[in-house]
Amino acid sequence: MKMERRVLLTESFEPGKIGIATALFNSSKVLPDFFKSLEEQTYTNFIVYSVDNASADGSAALCRDQGSRYKVTENSQNTGFAQGTNQGIRQAIEDGCEYVLILNNDVLFEPDFLALLVEGLNQHHADMVAPLTYYFDPPNVIWAAGGRLQRLFGYRPVHLGMNQIDTGQFSLDMKIQFAPGSCILARREVFSNIGLLDETFFTYWEDTDFAARALKNHLLTYLIPQAKLWHKVSSLTGKNSPFQRYYAVRNHALYIHKHCSPLEAQALNALYLTWYRIAKAFNKGDAARIQAWKDGLELARTQSFKKP
Repeated sequence: MKMERRVLLTESFEPGKIGIATALFNSSKVLPDFFKSLEEQTYTNFIVYSVDNASADGSAALCRDQGSRYKVTENSQNTGFAQGTNQGIRQAIEDGCEYVLILNNDVLFEPDFLALLVEGLNQHHADMVAPLTYYFDPPNVIWAAGGRLQRLFGYRPVHLGMNQIDTGQFSLDMKIQFAPGSCILARREVFSNIGLLDETFFTYWEDTDFAARALKNHLLTYLIPQAKLWHKVSSLTGKNSPFQRYYAVRNHALYIHKHCSPLEAQALNALYLTWYRIAKAFNKGDAARIQAWKDGLELARTQSFKKP
């Protein structure tokens, strides 16, 4: 697809430099913790590329106030998480960053966070790494220790360790198949190999699509559990909000069409639509989910996907 086209790399780059790509959307309430976490980093060779999606709360100005380390782009409309993040990725590579960190701004992390991610990336000769991610509240409960993709369910993502209390069960670095888009440190070459985030998704499932493409292209991703991240999950879109439910369901249908064979996609479409209809009949779902799935199928028909 056009929106996941490969990035042309600059001939030269600055070794060790990290370009942090973060998309803003009315983020003012979460930015203080984000700023503080970055200010305290022991690894200081980084630039923050903040792309604001038409926030109405002064998010862009708050980033500018942080000084020259922050490069701010303001979009005139909300272009979505995927496109906003892609803008930051492109800028980072154009400016000669060796690494790109896709990072949510509704997060906080410890002073050795960046150093541990870079160390893990190089130690394992990995293409990408991800931290051990906790819920912001309660802070000792795991949200994702990376994840895996369930092939039999159309490469459906599963967060490893989700909702488990951390008792040290993820204390060792390990290979993973899926890294949530809240935080992924990647080598610049990843984006020339498999391309950018697919902007068709707008928000939700774009990270799963990225992981599936990486897996199919034999890229190596590691969990670095000593690098710890606390995520204010759904703080900007609203947990289980109509917005979140719509894009989560619509994009699941789109994702299945993109990554599965026509026969498998047809079977999974029937399965999920049947499930949503049963849930609706028992008042455990709503008609909006069924419509969102149908919208996803209609959107998929307009795309030119490369089949696996």
